[in-house]
Order: sequence, then structure tokens, then C-alpha cells
Amino acid sequence: MDVRLLLISVLLGLSRAQIDVNECTKASAQSCGECIQAGEKCGWCTDEKFLKQGEQKSTRCDELDALIKKGCSNASIENPRGRVKVDKDQPVTNRTKDGVKLKPDQITQIQPQKLTLDLRSGEAQTFPLKFKRAEDYPIDLYYLMDLSYSMKDDLENVKNLGTHLMKKMQTITSDFRIGFGSFVEKTVMPYISTTPAKLLNPCTSDQNCTSPFSYKNVLSLTEDGSQFNNLVSRQQISGNLDSPEGGFDAIMQVAVCANQIGWRNVTRLLVFSTDAGFHFAGDGKLGGIVLPNDGKCHLQDNMYTMSHYYDYPSIAHLVQKLSENNIQTIFAVTEEFQPVYQELKNLIPKSAVGTLSSDSNNVIDLIIDAYNSLSSEVILENSRLPEGVSISYVSHCKNGVSEKGENGRKCSNISIGDEVTFEVAITAKGCPSNGKSETIKIKPLGFTEEVEIVLNFICECECHKDGIPNSPVCHFGNGTLECGACRCNEGRIGRTCECSKDEVRTEDLDANCRMDNGTDICNNNGDCVCGTCECKKRDNPEERYSGKFCECDNFNCDRSNNKLCGGHGRCECRKCICDANYTGSACDCSLDTSTCLASNKQICNGRGTCECGACKCSDPKFQGPTCEICPTCPGVCTEHKDCVQCRAFGTGDKKDTCEKECGGLNLKIVKKKEDLPQPNDQPYINHCKERDANDCWFFFTYATKEDSTIEVQVAEDLECPSGPDIIPIVAGVVAGIVLIGLALLLIWKLLMIIHDRREFAKFEKEKMNAKWDAQENPIYKSPINKFQNPSYGNKGVTL
Repeated sequence: MDVRLLLISVLLGLSRAQIDVNECTKASAQSCGECIQAGEKCGWCTDEKFLKQGEQKSTRCDELDALIKKGCSNASIENPRGRVKVDKDQPVTNRTKDGVKLKPDQITQIQPQKLTLDLRSGEAQTFPLKFKRAEDYPIDLYYLMDLSYSMKDDLENVKNLGTHLMKKMQTITSDFRIGFGSFVEKTVMPYISTTPAKLLNPCTSDQNCTSPFSYKNVLSLTEDGSQFNNLVSRQQISGNLDSPEGGFDAIMQVAVCANQIGWRNVTRLLVFSTDAGFHFAGDGKLGGIVLPNDGKCHLQDNMYTMSHYYDYPSIAHLVQKLSENNIQTIFAVTEEFQPVYQELKNLIPKSAVGTLSSDSNNVIDLIIDAYNSLSSEVILENSRLPEGVSISYVSHCKNGVSEKGENGRKCSNISIGDEVTFEVAITAKGCPSNGKSETIKIKPLGFTEEVEIVLNFICECECHKDGIPNSPVCHFGNGTLECGACRCNEGRIGRTCECSKDEVRTEDLDANCRMDNGTDICNNNGDCVCGTCECKKRDNPEERYSGKFCECDNFNCDRSNNKLCGGHGRCECRKCICDANYTGSACDCSLDTSTCLASNKQICNGRGTCECGACKCSDPKFQGPTCEICPTCPGVCTEHKDCVQCRAFGTGDKKDTCEKECGGLNLKIVKKKEDLPQPNDQPYINHCKERDANDCWFFFTYATKEDSTIEVQVAEDLECPSGPDIIPIVAGVVAGIVLIGLALLLIWKLLMIIHDRREFAKFEKEKMNAKWDAQENPIYKSPINKFQNPSYGNKGVTL
């Protein structure tokens, strides 16, 4: 019993869970616009005659199948759908097209470039994005170096970096530019010594160092590698007091000062080289600097002039600016600070970390490896989404690999010329931004190309445009007749806006909601609104109250087999309206007689009537679903044996009255039993085998035709038992007697042998146990006695 209760509770829970999924009825939408915002499955019935008496306006809003079941035609259902429109769709290209080398702004790596999406609430709009890594794509590389005193030996190796890196990068791209910048620290205490001598030379007296500075743009991006070498060779080491450096200030200026640095709309690489940690937001308080970094360019004569005024940027601020300006960062740091910058790399998308040797002699290989790692991965990011809008990605990368979730944003191991596809789905909930269009952008991190997406929100139905303001249908113009229903003006209420909100409940109006002057308002199944009953909604949207006083419902009808109206009708006002071929209070009585047909195609075997699809037998001897079972009746074969015997052979108990009692048989005689009809020849046939007075077997068949006539076919040949063969019987008896006698003699002989052997064995045993010897007389006793004198030398005396 407990198991059954548990099962019932589980089923009820599942049923409840299914009911709760219907967002349409839960929304209680009062207009078509509110309805379509409730969910993607919701539709609105515009048929003015759709609502039954007592039903609320929100009944018009439901799932499409439910509306059709309620009687709303497809033509009257408002159900707008979203769509995707591609506005700009240039195919992805390579650097060279028809033998002509394209300019950077002519290269296309992502497709399409512009779309317009019409979004219906809850309905996702999906479109593909294609990305192809172009060959010979231009690269801008800016080398940002820590010039604190600990980097002295590194500076020597960087002085020839320009020409060497140019040669290496020519294997990747023919369009390469390089720039150089340096940083030390904020020029305030306690980061540097502010004594006049230390401001001129922060190093010891025997070292010639330059004055400390925050950030300096030494060389803007250029194609001349020798110019890079010349300018870098003139640079001098500086110094500061603490170990962490002011590199974040320098990175921020490199990112936001695009004009001064000379960034193009191509691949932008920033190589950050240091052997120390970094200061970030909040550390400026040590120097009395509390104003947050503003993220703007403050370069004058290529020097950062506001380091003493603005605090260091935060990591999040830095990530934002690097992403906005499509800059990919390569941290070239010594092994000691690898863990620190590895954690930083995890926070900055499209960044890499390389281990810098103590004197930076491996910096070129480090840059090449980091670039290959960054360029082989594409990661999509989108701009800020409007409230209520969500986006999801599915990546289709090389070798048929697909990913969802966060991994759906990226593809790895992409070689030059490889093409990958992303499936992007955008969904809106409700109607964000009051229906105004919004624009978002999607782009691959580290690339300047982007996809522009215009979002239009479907907030109203098409029929909204045809609304009739101040319609007389809406109680003398107190509302707009829109999509088959009245949208009431402010302060009005009711199905046709017939009431003011101040007049919703009065005694006179409530009296109109009482049935037969009773005490219950709307039979406790609804609310009295403006003198009219508006019936309550049930948790199950399939169940509803109706009627002028909410006296009707569609779920309290009779049930059969635990089904409402037996599953063969619909419940209207607590009464079953049965489907065709069904009747009864619970539609459980079938008018179909096919279930009553017996094997002879007669209804109830001709011995009963068919009621509600089941036979009611009139003859009490017969029973079963088609009145064919008769336990006390003789079999067909036994019943007709005498008639068949007298008609076919002129014998039997009825041979004298044969014509009178057996004349109705339609008899046919065949030669052998093999000539009788077989079971497959006729569908309803009985095969009979009976014995006559001479112990002979005769064979016949009995069949009832469709016209109720009886046909009997009899085999002329009988099967009679033959007489016994005497000779084998006598021979068998004699042989049996002889064999039995021999067997008895053998048994007797065997028993005698066994008995003799047992007697002989007994004799042998007695012989072995005898205690006399053949050389001595057992009855002779010697007259000589011997005695032993114990005191005489142990010698015996004979007497």
C-alpha cells in the first residue's frame, strides 16, 4: 500500500510539474502584446466570439494546441515569430586576391558582417558565424621594456632586436611594423628617491643612469628595423626603490594612445618585458595618489605626464581597455615571476606568458612562439547585452569537434587558411528597452573585425495596428477594440470596460452574481467584477469554470476507467457530450457491435444481445464474451454422431427414425478422410472422429455457413480394428515360459553356489581357530611334577 501511495504522489508531482510549465495561462495577459511576451509557445485568439460566458480575457492567451481545442481557428490565432536578416555578407578572403595584394581594411576574416534580428520573447534566433584565419595578415608589435637597473644586461640584447625580429617575422607576414617603449615607476616617494642627486642619477655614483620616469614612447610603430636598433641603443637604464614596477601605467597608455603609438586595424601585439612584479589599483595610496586611473591618453612629448596624479589601473580596467583596442599581450618575464604573470594571464583574454632568460637573449624565439600560440586560437566576445537578452555559442572546430557553453566561444589549433564556424543563438525575455532597437557587436578577441547585430523586439501583435480607439463595443468608447478584445482606458475595468475601478464592488452589483438569489457569489468559483462573474482559473489549464454564475465546469463529469467521460467524449457543464458510437452518462457504452461478433459471424452467437459493446446472453446455458461457451452442452461431434451414422451408413440408434430426425442435414459423402475439407479451406469447421457399434471409426466435418445452413461431409472409408495374429501370440507365450524356466534354474543354481561357498568358508575359519596339535594327545596328563626351591641356587628339584 505504501508503494502505491508513493507512486501516486510521484505521478501527481510529475503532473503538477507539467502543469507549471504553461507560462501562457500563468501570465493572466490582458492583451495580445502581454500574451506573446509571456513565452514563445503562447498565442492569442482574436475571435470576438471565442470567450464563453464567465471566462476572463486572459483565457484568450494559451498554447496553440489548447486554443484550437477550445474552438479557436488557426486563422484567428495571433502568433508572431522572430527572424534573422543578413544585411552584409561579404565572403572571407585571403591577403592576395586575383594576384593583387589587398590592403588591411580589405581583408575579411569573419562572415557575415551585419545582421538584423527580430526577437520574440523566449524564442531563440540562431545564425552561423564563419571565421577564416587569413594568410600574410599584417602585424604591429610594440615592445614595452622595464628599464629599472636590474634589466641592465637585458637592454644590451634588445638593442639589435629590431632587425633580427624583422627577419624572423618575414616568414609569417610581409607587412610587419615594430615600436619600442620603456617604463620605470611613478616619480614620487616611496617608489623613487626624490633627492635632487637621485632624481638626476638614481644609481650609484659610478653608474651613469638616466632620470627616473613612468612611461616613455621611444619609437612609434615603424617598418624600419634599423631605426629601432638606433633608438634603443641610445636608451639608458634608470632605477627605483621598490621591487614592483609601474608597468600597468605603461600598458594603459600603450593601449589608449592609438594615434601616438601608431596602431593600425591589424593584429596588435604588445610584448611586456620585465624581471619584477607590478603595482595595481590602490597601491598609489602609498604615494598619496588616490584618484582612480581615468583610462585616457596623457602623453606629452611621448612622456606619460599624469603618473603622479592618477593611481595605477586595476586589472579589470586594463582587461577592458586591451579588449576594446584589440591588443594581444605577451608577458616576457623571468622564471622567478612566472607564477605571478601566469595568474595574470588567466585574467586577461588573448594573452600569453613566456620565460625570459636572465639577459633576454631568447626574446625573439619567445615572441614567435607566443604569437603562434595566440593566433592559433580564436575566441568570440560580445559587447554588453541589453537587460533580458542572453547569448549562447556552439563552436564547430577542426576535425568535427563541437563544444557548448564557455568552450563554445573558442576554437584552438587553427592554422593559416583554416575555416571554423560558430553557431550563435540570441534570446530575449519579455520586451527589453520598451521595444526600442538595440545594437550589439561580436568580434574575435585580438582582431579588429566585428559583426554588428541590430536587435528589434516584437512587443505587440500585428493586429495591434488595426485597433479601434474609443470603440463603442468597449462600453461607450471606454477602451480600444484590439485583437478581438477590449483594452480598457486608464481607470476602467471589466470584459468590455463597463466599470470604473471605483465601482468594482457594490451590493447591487454583487446581487447580479448570485445564482437563484443564493448567498454564494459566483458559486464560490469566481469573482464578481462589475456585476459579472469572472471565473477563477485552475492550476491545470485544461480545467476551467464557465457559465453566467461560474456554475459549469469541464472536469466534474462522470468517469469510466478513471477517465473523464470514459475518454470518449468531452465534459460540458458537468455533463458528458459523447463521441459518435458512444452513449451513457460516462460515454462508456459503445454502440459498435464488432466486439460482439462470434466466430460464426453472428452477433452473440445468435444466443444473446449486444449491449454497450458486450454480449448479454439470453440462454443461461451459454456464456463468454460472445455467448459461445456452453460447459454443459455436448460437443458438436457427439450431438450429430447418430444422424451422420444413419444418413451415411444406415446404422446407429436413429436408423429407424433417420428421415424424420436427421433430414435437415446437408450431407455430402467423400471417399477418404483425406478428401474432407481442411481447416484452412473454411474458416468455421469442426473435424469429428466417432466410433460405431462395430468399434470402427468414421470421420466427418461439421460447418455452419453464413446463411446459417449446416453442411456435413462424411468419409466413406471406415477404420476398423483387425483380428489378432495367433501364431506370434502362441510362439511368444511358449518362448516366455521357456525363458522364465531357464531363468529360474539359473537363479537356483546361483543361490546354491553362493550357499556352498559360504559353508566352506565357515569350515576353513573353524579349522584355523583349532587349539590342538596332531602330535599330542589332548586327553593325556603327565604324572611328573616340578617344584622350584627358591633358596637353593635357583635350581629346581624333581619329585
